[in-house]
Amino acid sequence: MKRFQLIFAAMIISLGLMAQERTGNEYRTLLGNRQHGSNGGYGAFSMGFGTIDNSDAFFGGMKGGWVIDHSLTIGIAGYGFMNNFDLNLKPGSVNRYLSGGYGGLLIEPVIAPFSPIHLTIPVILGAGGIAQLDQYYYHDYYYEPVVNDASAFFVVQPGLELELNIVRFMRFAAGASYRFTTDIDIEGVSDKALNGFMGHFTLKFGKF
Repeated sequence: MKRFQLIFAAMIISLGLMAQERTGNEYRTLLGNRQHGSNGGYGAFSMGFGTIDNSDAFFGGMKGGWVIDHSLTIGIAGYGFMNNFDLNLKPGSVNRYLSGGYGGLLIEPVIAPFSPIHLTIPVILGAGGIAQLDQYYYHDYYYEPVVNDASAFFVVQPGLELELNIVRFMRFAAGASYRFTTDIDIEGVSDKALNGFMGHFTLKFGKF
């Protein structure tokens, strides 16, 4: 409960900082300035790395939404993931891994949006599913993965990103987030297997 209180406190503080920061009439990019308007929107691609069930995991995601007065994005976001990826299987071997995805509502306050380098606090509230699969390899041929078990879950993922205004229509962000999920129910896998940090990079395109 204390973790969620800290998350909401951070969001409130960020909104206050944004209100204080809005003293100019333009925001800056690394390649020039632009007069501010009212609203906009963007779409983005993300790539991340972390751990799932104590094994290295890759995350690929997309997000987008409506940017309100440069200071707050409301939209949707989602990630797919896979851990324990093995590209060097021997004939007759099997690779067991976890794969799935999650997504939902995106709330993303922006701190100092008129600065060329600033902070964002993306928070994802949603749900997803995870499955345990076996990938068989035999004589230079990979068989279709076999699903052993699967489970659904709810997720809250707060994060912090350092964002660069590259040009008027593009931004680059790098940061980290933490997944809090309800318990998953897969035999032989920790019910907290999905909880953990993720580092990620994001490219955004749109009107900011």
